[in-house]
Amino acid sequence: MSGTDEVSPGNGIDGIGDIALAGRPSGYAHLAARPVATAGRLVAAARTAAASLALAPSSLSRRFRRHRGHWYIAPRPVRRAVARGLRVEIAALAPGDSAELPDRRQRPASRRAVALHLVYGEAHLVTPAGEGDPVIRPFAAGSTRVLGTGNGHRLINTGAGPALAVRVLV
Repeated sequence: MSGTDEVSPGNGIDGIGDIALAGRPSGYAHLAARPVATAGRLVAAARTAAASLALAPSSLSRRFRRHRGHWYIAPRPVRRAVARGLRVEIAALAPGDSAELPDRRQRPASRRAVALHLVYGEAHLVTPAGEGDPVIRPFAAGSTRVLGTGNGHRLINTGAGPALAVRVLV
């Protein structure tokens, strides 16, 4: 090339569109930037939901009796405490009860991640193994686990008192 910085007519950037916009928003909704749900973001949301749940325990007493052993949508103050785009659910388990994490195979792989936080109580998390026996791990109160998918996992209350778990989904 010569000493000038000319671009030949066939090699211009006209018509490239979003590449020419370089970081500026485009007019196409399907190209809008969406925050990715990372493991750290899911864990932070689960811990935030558990902390805000501790501030409103009165709403749990009625739901505990009615929804025992099932996942249900968290109360509004808890849902508002976490970032938009994340779903927050709660399971209250009586001693010996269990709650299965629903199958999410129909969702794209990038939207199957689940963060599970045990607010209080004692529990075990049962993870299915491919061909062998399932893996059973203790799950202490105040701890959080990130599961690649919720497929086949089961949370079992192994303590003498009730257990409360928070689940954050993408």
